[in-house]
Amino acid sequence: MSEEQNKGNYGADQIQALEGMEHVRMRPSMYIGDVGVRGLHHLVYEVIDNSIDEALAGHCDTVHVWINEDNSITVRDNGRGIPVDIHKKEGVSALEVVMTKIGAGGKFDKDSYKVSGGLHGVGVSCVNALSSHLKATVFRNGKIYEQEYERGKTMYPVKSVGETDYRGTEVTFTPDAQIFKQTLEYNYDTLASRLRELAYLNKGITITIEDKRFTEENGEFKGEKFHSEEGLKEFIRFLDSSREMLIADVISMEGEKNDIPVEVAMVYNTSYNENLHSYVNNINTHEGGTHLSGFRRGLTHTLKKYADASGMLDKLKFDISGDDFREGLTAIISVKVQEPQFEGQTKTKLGNREVTAAVSQAVSEMLENYLEENPNDAKTIVQKVILAATARHAARKAREMVQRKTVMSGGGLPGKLSDCSEQDPEKCEVFLVEGDSAGGTAKQGRDRNFQAILPLRGKILNVEKAMQHKVFENEEIRNIFTALGVTIGTEEDSKALNLSKLRYHKVVIMCDADVDGSHISTLILTFFFRYMRQLVENGNVYIATPPLYLVKKGAKKKYAWSDADRDIFNAEFGGSANIQRYKGLGEMNAEQLWDTTMNPEFRTLRQVTIDSGTEADRVFSMLMGDEVPPRREFIEKNAKYANIDA
Repeated sequence: MSEEQNKGNYGADQIQALEGMEHVRMRPSMYIGDVGVRGLHHLVYEVIDNSIDEALAGHCDTVHVWINEDNSITVRDNGRGIPVDIHKKEGVSALEVVMTKIGAGGKFDKDSYKVSGGLHGVGVSCVNALSSHLKATVFRNGKIYEQEYERGKTMYPVKSVGETDYRGTEVTFTPDAQIFKQTLEYNYDTLASRLRELAYLNKGITITIEDKRFTEENGEFKGEKFHSEEGLKEFIRFLDSSREMLIADVISMEGEKNDIPVEVAMVYNTSYNENLHSYVNNINTHEGGTHLSGFRRGLTHTLKKYADASGMLDKLKFDISGDDFREGLTAIISVKVQEPQFEGQTKTKLGNREVTAAVSQAVSEMLENYLEENPNDAKTIVQKVILAATARHAARKAREMVQRKTVMSGGGLPGKLSDCSEQDPEKCEVFLVEGDSAGGTAKQGRDRNFQAILPLRGKILNVEKAMQHKVFENEEIRNIFTALGVTIGTEEDSKALNLSKLRYHKVVIMCDADVDGSHISTLILTFFFRYMRQLVENGNVYIATPPLYLVKKGAKKKYAWSDADRDIFNAEFGGSANIQRYKGLGEMNAEQLWDTTMNPEFRTLRQVTIDSGTEADRVFSMLMGDEVPPRREFIEKNAKYANIDA
């Protein structure tokens, strides 16, 4: 048969039977979500999950994490140590089986682990497959054992290399540049945020992180130690540190219902936002699921029953809804489930039906006891609910006004919107631009085929401190809803979105590259996080990055996005270049704005993502709330150049 004929032949020889580790390397996103920044950090979480599982089983209380100088990661725990004796079925050390076989591990044995996080046995072997080098060291039975691997393949059999009194497991791995082509650099704050979260979710465990990469900016290594004695109660206080509490203390419970360990903590504050965070076996289920449904059911039923009995609702002329009971509420729900069923591969929504009743019952009992023992707090909560219901009633008309003006209900587009001619939303993008001046320049510089421009007048409403009906009444916010073609949620779930008619799949925030511009960007991001979070989670929201300087000498010119680049370009031009500082987008002409900020071939767009919902919630609350000191501290820590005034 000729080579040409063989190309069209489909037989047994064309079927590829990939072994586990080979399949992980060929399809890494199936195992860790993606091969970008998020997937890179997910490798660390998988190794840490093994240590946390040892802690959940009662065999470990300390976990150390190091970011090494070469950007490799080391995780060490004081657990039992992975077994090293010969595995009867595989004929090699159990350590080698765990490290090189997908699906191997003690997590499938209910006698070893009652519950576990991570990818249920896939974890550390998956990390091994996606690492250019990994070294496993086991401290067990008074001896030190080690084995090394290259891209998941063993370099030598497990060997004993010394004696020790220590007990535990240490894993050091270097992510493979062949897999992670976008970046190999770990972000300290991202890892520290997850470790802090794990410490709160597993009280009594000590978790440390140290960054051994020396930077001139810091002058020293970064490091933190996380430990919590009160668990979720401390977590709530941390999340709500910049909000004003409405009641005396955090309401919490911990117990077991229907053989399901349930831990809940909640508090009411003076804000108008609902902040619910749910976890299953330490996994953040940001899409919720049956445990979140159980919490809402228990909360609404118990508070409604108490409010009715108190007589405080007698004069109310309209019904109370579930939303009203959750306004100004921050809550964390954590459950441990033996056989969790998740909807979707990313484990973001719990599907176990039996969990609903368990959580609902636990929350009802917790609240009944609290309301009975704390009558003053109970009255304050009901008053907050009545206020929320009254505001919701007022918001209905404002919301209906927005609905009438959306494309879906036949209304026209905002007058200031300069739309594009392309009809396919996947190819379209809209720029939210600060001010009419910059909006005019953007309209002249854009590609009218696929780029739309919506100028915004000044600083939009700070939704962090505004009641819902005020948000929907705000003209600039109504224009954003209408331009995007997004339907606002029902009265029962006022922040649910219908994105089926979304008109642009890229929403680009384009503001000046100065302090005021950053503030406006943050205001817009706060709005998206609180009222259009699904757009952020879907990856539809971006931030444009206009240049700070134009460095020019004669016919030569270069744009600089930092002071360092400005100085480098000036030196290239002999130190006598003409340097123009762009104070705003309006100072650029249309051609310059297109070349630097809007042209898809040359621009840099920063996609807005949410690595941790709890951390994003805390940061937005702190940045846009009333408390100045934490905001000042955050800016001083995170901004290289900022003029801070309270």
